[in-house]
Amino acid sequence: MESTPLEIQMLGEFSLRSGGSCVSDSNNRTKKIWLLLAYMIYHRMRPVPLSEMVELLWEEAGSANPLNALKTMLHRARATLDPLWENAGRDLILRKENSYAWNPDLPLTLDIDDFERLCREGSQAGTEMERIRLWLQALALYRGDFLPKLSAETWVIPLATYYHNLYVDTLLELLPLLEGRDRWEECELLCRQAVERDPFIESFYFHWLRALLRLQRQREAVAAYEEMSQLFLVNFSVMPSDELRSLYREALREVNENTVPAGVILEQLREPPDQGGALLCEYDVFKTIYHSLARSILRSGDVVHLGLISILPQREGELSRRSLDRVVDNLRELIRTTLRRGDVAARCSVSQFIIMLPQANFENSRMVCDRLIRTFARQYPHSPARLQASIHPMEPNE
Repeated sequence: MESTPLEIQMLGEFSLRSGGSCVSDSNNRTKKIWLLLAYMIYHRMRPVPLSEMVELLWEEAGSANPLNALKTMLHRARATLDPLWENAGRDLILRKENSYAWNPDLPLTLDIDDFERLCREGSQAGTEMERIRLWLQALALYRGDFLPKLSAETWVIPLATYYHNLYVDTLLELLPLLEGRDRWEECELLCRQAVERDPFIESFYFHWLRALLRLQRQREAVAAYEEMSQLFLVNFSVMPSDELRSLYREALREVNENTVPAGVILEQLREPPDQGGALLCEYDVFKTIYHSLARSILRSGDVVHLGLISILPQREGELSRRSLDRVVDNLRELIRTTLRRGDVAARCSVSQFIIMLPQANFENSRMVCDRLIRTFARQYPHSPARLQASIHPMEPNE
């Protein structure tokens, strides 16, 4: 029997280590064995009745002889643990009348316990440096969600949510402390890991872009923002916050790090050849063009209208994501090829495009949008979507 503590990891993967030996759920396809082991370890402070184990393992499809099936499952669970040391399975899983228990006398370290303790101690630390130290140790233990291969289990779901929220809250409290001490490399690494684990928290991107800019990694900041912008648009139909867009513009300004000759700049500004039709751009760029044009028409008196093209389902219900993506791609190409070179268009939501029509009155703008709708219907007669357009005059900036 081993005297050194057994190291158990449940965040990111489920594994048990003793000395140089390790068993992990990545090395075994039998889900029920690892479900049983995880449940016993988490409830290691009490015996688990046989009836509770049966309900855990066969709550959906009952077994003809559950107690006999459970006996077989426990035998296999013990065999799974035996590579840790000789007879490890019998040392760790004890029989107690009508229940089984994880041996409380064998020392172990459990990452979820250490993670929770370090987060709590960091919150109670007397100095900022001590808080940073403890929280960094805690976050190093969070290598992913709680028991990810058992994430659909009823008892796992609330625990996974709890540990994930504790990770998010701790990180968002730690990042400003690191930024205040110019520890940007650590900020960047922590944010990159956080975005990989949860790509839908905008605050992670804000701190990530700040760190990348301070580290003079503007191109990475631009790429991170554009990927995030597309992700949020597709999944939530929202644009990034003003604070994030400000960081994005700062990154764009600094992409050319050194003094650049005028000829190079003019060449960068030159439109690629064979780019006929409307100018398609990102919504942030569209807004900048809009602001510039809105200033100029106050002086010139020119007429500019906006066309808002919305994608709607042909029948009741919503379009599937696959169908919507196909319609968006078809519509984008149609806008590019059928509108004039002076027109500007951008995707402004998950199912809408906005078109800027310079020197076009209301009737002409309506004709342009109606023609676009008819062309779409003619080219894609079996499309599950239909288009709807509305025309709006551009308001000049006073």
